[in-house]
Amino acid sequence: MGMVVPVAVHRFEVWLIQLDPTQGSETRKTRPCVILSPDEMISLRTTIVAPMTSKGFDFPTRIPCAFKGKTGLILLDQMRAVDKCRLIRKLGVLPARTQDNMIQCLQELFSM
Repeated sequence: MGMVVPVAVHRFEVWLIQLDPTQGSETRKTRPCVILSPDEMISLRTTIVAPMTSKGFDFPTRIPCAFKGKTGLILLDQMRAVDKCRLIRKLGVLPARTQDNMIQCLQELFSM
């Protein structure tokens, strides 16, 4: 049996990802998620993601975004590493302004 080649993903892409099974208050279901991992991590079998939702509430770690005609939030407070076998299909790429807002929030989140 040959080695499985990891799926090629890039930072700021949005993928439909199967998040179940989950526990407690973790974001559930199959939903769009933003790839947070830098491209230098492409060879790993896992990737760091943040789920997106069209519901939810404003919070400093939740980035407002518009994607494919829907408005919602990127839940940076729910980011997690997932195995790439959970990735179903690529949906697109975040707009540049949303990318900038997300990186600024992550820098603030981890600056303490």
